[in-house]
Amino acid sequence: MTHPRATPTARTESTQNAPSAGTDTGRTTPDTGLRPLPTLADLRHHLSTHLDPAARAWLEHALDEAAAHPGLHGPISVWELRLAEAGRRCGAAHADAARVLILDAARAGTDALTRVYFQGTADERRAVLHALPHLVSGPGALPLVEDALRTNDTRLLTAAVGPYAARHLAPHAWRHAVLKCLFTGVPVDHVADLPGRARGDVELARMLGDYAAERTAAGRPVPEDLHRVLDLTESVNSAPGTDRPHGKES
Repeated sequence: MTHPRATPTARTESTQNAPSAGTDTGRTTPDTGLRPLPTLADLRHHLSTHLDPAARAWLEHALDEAAAHPGLHGPISVWELRLAEAGRRCGAAHADAARVLILDAARAGTDALTRVYFQGTADERRAVLHALPHLVSGPGALPLVEDALRTNDTRLLTAAVGPYAARHLAPHAWRHAVLKCLFTGVPVDHVADLPGRARGDVELARMLGDYAAERTAAGRPVPEDLHRVLDLTESVNSAPGTDRPHGKES
C-alpha cells in the first residue's frame, strides 16, 4: 500500500489551502469563523477513518495505481477512470477528497489538470479546483479558475475562489470574483484571504458601492455580505493613490 508522500511546499503552504471536501476538522479561523479546509494529510486520515472497508480498499488501490502510473498516458489515464468512479465508490460526501488525493498521487501537473477539468464532469472540475493549491505552485492554472468564474454553478464558484485564486488572481479579476459571489449568492466566507485582499482596496469599495446603488434603485435588497466586504475595504485608512498590495491594478 502506498504511504502518503512528502509534498512540495507549494502543495502545503497553509492549512487553509486544502480542498473543501466535506470534511470537518473542528477548528475555526480567526478571520471568518469558518472551519479551515483540510490538508492532504487531513483528507487521507479522514477518509481512512470514515470510509467503509470496501470504499477504503478501493481508494487505497486507486492511489497505488495512480502513483504507479503518474501523468498522462494516451487518450485517458487509468487514474482518470478512477476519478470518474470516485462518487460511486466513496459516496458523494467523500468524493471530492478522494479525487484530490488521486490527483496528488498521480502527480497531476497543469497539463493533466487542464485535461481533467475540460473533459470531466462538474464534480471532477470542482475537484481539480480544490487540488490547485497543492499541485500547482505558480499562476499557470489560472485559466481553469477564470473558466469556473464565468459559470453560474455555485459549487464551482465556491471552489474557484479558494486559496489558489487568493494567491494568483490579478486584482481586477479578483474583485469581479467577489462581485460574482454576491450576484450568485455564494457566501463570501468562501473567498480565501478575503480580509487580506480586501483591506484598503478603494477600487473594490467603489464597485461595491455601485452595485449597492443599482440594487437599491431597482428596489432590490442589498446582500448583507456586501456590507461585510465593504467594511473590510474600510478597515485601514488608505489615501487615494497609495500603493497597497492588491489594492491597485497590476
